Amino acid sequence: MSIDYQERIPNNVGLSSDRRLQRALEKWQPEYLEWWQDVGPLGFQASDVYLRTAISTEPGGWANFGYVRMPEYRWGIFLADAEPDRRVGFGDHYGEPAWQEVPGEYRNMLRRVIVTQGDTEPASVEQQRWLGKTAPSVYDLRNLFQVNVEEGRHLWAMVYLLHGYFGRDGRAEAEELLARRAGDADKPRILDAFNQPCPDWLTFFCFTTFTDRDGKYQLASLAESGFDPLSRTCRFMLTEEAHHMFVGQTGIERVLERAVELMRRDPNEDARAQGGIDLDTVQRFVNYWFSYSLDLFGSEVSSNAADYFAAGLKGRYRETRAYEDHIALEGIRGVPHVTDGRLVTEEIPLRNAMNEELRDQYIADCERVVSRWNKRLEQLDSSFRITLPNRRFFRRQGIYAGHHFDREGHLITAEEFDKHRDAWLPSDADRAYVASLMAPVTEPGKMANWIAAPRKGIDGQPVEFEYVRFD
Repeated sequence: MSIDYQERIPNNVGLSSDRRLQRALEKWQPEYLEWWQDVGPLGFQASDVYLRTAISTEPGGWANFGYVRMPEYRWGIFLADAEPDRRVGFGDHYGEPAWQEVPGEYRNMLRRVIVTQGDTEPASVEQQRWLGKTAPSVYDLRNLFQVNVEEGRHLWAMVYLLHGYFGRDGRAEAEELLARRAGDADKPRILDAFNQPCPDWLTFFCFTTFTDRDGKYQLASLAESGFDPLSRTCRFMLTEEAHHMFVGQTGIERVLERAVELMRRDPNEDARAQGGIDLDTVQRFVNYWFSYSLDLFGSEVSSNAADYFAAGLKGRYRETRAYEDHIALEGIRGVPHVTDGRLVTEEIPLRNAMNEELRDQYIADCERVVSRWNKRLEQLDSSFRITLPNRRFFRRQGIYAGHHFDREGHLITAEEFDKHRDAWLPSDADRAYVASLMAPVTEPGKMANWIAAPRKGIDGQPVEFEYVRFD
């Protein structure tokens, strides 16, 4: 489906045919732009940035690249093409026609799902507000801004659903999405990971590797939804999410590559002595953000997850393609619990373990990313290998919160955890050191000392292309 860019709000949903909805969204638009100016990327609003913009929903040819100032970016409402005769693919309504309107009995539940997803999008922009001031290259600066504008568009995607299908309640929720702030003491974002600071580029690369990858799995599970407008919205969002994960994954790989190069220059193989980020520090940041992102899937045993599945609102990853039993009433799953100071596996109904099912797929995907990093380390003749901690390590949500585990998932005491904390997680000294390296590099093609150059540029352009024209 082509996208109508003649409209004030670009869209492929026939917005001009619904004057009430169009007026409501046009009223919200200046409020969004005010939010963007207030808490969006700091200091670059007048710069021309080489960004991609969606021009259709066709796979493989949906994006156009060109210079645009971020406040003038054409944020809009884009849904994937409708599937003829689509059916609910799971849960108690399996096989029924997919809903084109909100089913009344699930109205509050569905609104909660949309608001929670929508709240993560502006939060990322707010967390990354200051990063442009310390970008390690013009290439990276442009990638940051691409992530930012697309997170903004993902907010538009959820706001469209709220305005279009939830009436006055939806409009009020859309206002609240602009009122909350990442890390604010009085009105924080809904999920804790989106209140954490993002003060440096190593954090940003970990965030886009792990937290945006959680976004991939959340969106994919919502793309299975029996509420067809939500499914179509999330299917298109997934085409944009891939770039965000690419930025993180390749960013970490470039940090690792540069660390190995700097180690070889130093008589003690000390990357820090050469102004780089050492491999152990990267590992500690990986431990932190992988564990924090695991929390975003919710508790291992969840009645809410069971309700979402039963209602046909949120399925498993690739539900319709990867599973044979789409009802999941008979299945059980063993989940280790802490009982009397030891781990004991308890069997729970499969529907109550849907968060853990989704977490399994996420962890397997993260393992594939780590394998690619380690393959690159092997190519560089480094013996170091990045590893992921156990899913129980350093958890703050779910059944493992309040307990202490080592990186292998063994139950330990609080004293043992504190003894090893600085070996497992970034210390204040680690964060201060990484922060000390954050200085902007604004000459096209040049890189900060602590990161290697990318293998290729964007959209067929060379790495030294002028991706951002500074005002």
